[in-house]
This record gives sequence, C-alpha cells and structure tokens, in this order.
Amino acid sequence: MEKKSRELLAPHVEEELMDYILHTPVKIGEKLPNEFELAELFGVGRSTVRETVKSLVSKGVLEVRRGSGTYVIGTNRLEDDPLGLSGFTDKYELALDLCNVRLMLEPEIAMLASENATDEEKAELKRLCDEVENLYLAGENHLQKDVEFHTYIARCSKNKVIEKLVPIIQSAVITFVNLTHRQLKDETIDTHRAITDAILNGDSAGAKYAMIMHLNYNRQMILKKQAKAQQKNE
Repeated sequence: MEKKSRELLAPHVEEELMDYILHTPVKIGEKLPNEFELAELFGVGRSTVRETVKSLVSKGVLEVRRGSGTYVIGTNRLEDDPLGLSGFTDKYELALDLCNVRLMLEPEIAMLASENATDEEKAELKRLCDEVENLYLAGENHLQKDVEFHTYIARCSKNKVIEKLVPIIQSAVITFVNLTHRQLKDETIDTHRAITDAILNGDSAGAKYAMIMHLNYNRQMILKKQAKAQQKNE
C-alpha cells in the first residue's frame, strides 16, 4: 500500500489495527508486532503507527511498556470517546477538568451507593476492589478493573441519570491513569478500600469523604505533573 498522510490515515489504521487484534487474534496480555512490522503490515509510515498506538493507549486497548513493547490490555475501547474528548491537545487541562467534574459527582454517588447497594452488589464491589488492589500490587495493568470499580459504584446508586454519566467517570479514570502511570499506588489502594468499606457498612458520610480524599489525591497529582510540564516548556 502506498504511504499516505498520517493525519488522514490514523483513524483508518486504528480500525485496521483493532480488526487485526480481534481477528488474528491477539489475546489480552500478548505483545503486538513492533512498530516497523506494523507499518509494513498496514502500508503506512511509522509515525502513523505511533499516532494509532497512542490513540488506543488512551482508550484502554494498548499499553506501551518501555524497553519491552506494546501489549494488548483490552479488546474493547473503553469509552470510544462518546464525549468527544480526543480532540483536546492539553491532556493535563483535560484531566484536571475531568477530575473537577468527578469531585462534583462521585462523592454524592458514593453516598447513594452506600444507601442503596444490595448485599449481592456489596459483595461484587468488594471483589472489584480486591482485584484492583491485587493487580496494582502485582505490577500488572489495573486500568480496566479501576474503570469497572468506579462504574459499579455509580450503578449501585440506583439513579438512572447517574448511569448515563458513567462515560464521564470512565473517561476521567482512563485519562488519569494514562498520565500518572501508577504514581499513586498506595493512595489509590487505601482510598479504594476506604470507599468500599464505607459502602459495605452503609456509612454514607464515610463513603462521601473517602471518595473526596481519593479524588483529591488524583487532583493534586495532576496539578504537580501539569506544573512540571509547564516548566519544561518555558
């Protein structure tokens, strides 16, 4: 195939790469061919491959491991950008805006979950909390389970409108994890556990303030990374 403009090709190549992953198939945890091989496979330049991989990393499909390669971590694009956020060039500003929206929503969502979750739902929430923690401690990718954890809390609220807001939460978690790369491991494990315990105990105030603490850790990390990025550009 003749080499073409990467700006025009990247979205098309993303679909081709997704088809390749699904139909080869490349299983979750397996490594993709290297950048050169992918460029040859799809008949495009390596810069187009880099843009495509970057996009699928942001959507929770791929993970780039420095010195090792690119691995499949999911076979569904977690959000497929329903909010139209992929066009934002300043990812720190986007992450901060998303975190601020989460602070408006998720503490109250956690309160509702603590009041409305059934015993069966509480057991599932605990399982998800355990899975995220185990993945973190094992040094494995926790992104999908982290998204599932926060999504499940929203569903436990029993508020149908809140369920429609889940893509905001999903997009925020994905954006944050991709920017910070496990830098808040201990804080995330501790606050996830505090949120879960409060919901399991029907402690609405505890659930609210544990969620605020969790999100504030995230917000402060985004601000620090944003400041460092700005210093480098000065």
